Amino acid sequence: MTSSLRVLGIDPGLTRCGVGVVNVDGSRRGTLVHVGVIRSSPDAEIGDRLSIVAAGIRAVIAEHRPHAVAVERVFAQQNTHSVMGTAQASGVALLIASESGLPAATHTPSEVKAAVTGYGAADKRQVQTMIARILRLDELPQPADAADALAIALCHAWRRGGAASSSGQAALTPAQRAWADAEKRVGRTYLRATP
Repeated sequence: MTSSLRVLGIDPGLTRCGVGVVNVDGSRRGTLVHVGVIRSSPDAEIGDRLSIVAAGIRAVIAEHRPHAVAVERVFAQQNTHSVMGTAQASGVALLIASESGLPAATHTPSEVKAAVTGYGAADKRQVQTMIARILRLDELPQPADAADALAIALCHAWRRGGAASSSGQAALTPAQRAWADAEKRVGRTYLRATP
């Protein structure tokens, strides 16, 4: 990354859809731009709920003009009703990114947790704590959906930016350094394995 990248992270959901926008500079330092939650009533019709989520995402894109959108990838759960709502909100988010001409990507929950905490099975509180440290916030971002959206945005920016240069290593958090080192190891292993 040679200049600042602005990413909209989305933690999809129908009742609470977390949205977070961060700027990440060439040294992988993140700055909070916006964080919030789009809410819809569980009693409303599904079409109306999806419309509320869509309008909220469109409003964030219009106001903050991100360069890219990152959405948490839907994963299998025991509760099929919950996963269906999450999948529907995810689809809406990806559609709006495409309609807005923005590149979009999905990241798994474990990938996002590993990026910001260094541990793929971190709990919600650990993610919130690391997001507050990384973005230099006075308080933990609330609710957890909002913190997750910021984590998704940071994960995407760091992955897109690749490993930090040696001159930028000192400015990285421990989780960022671990992520950059892991990217380097994977790259070297891949290069050795190819003819």
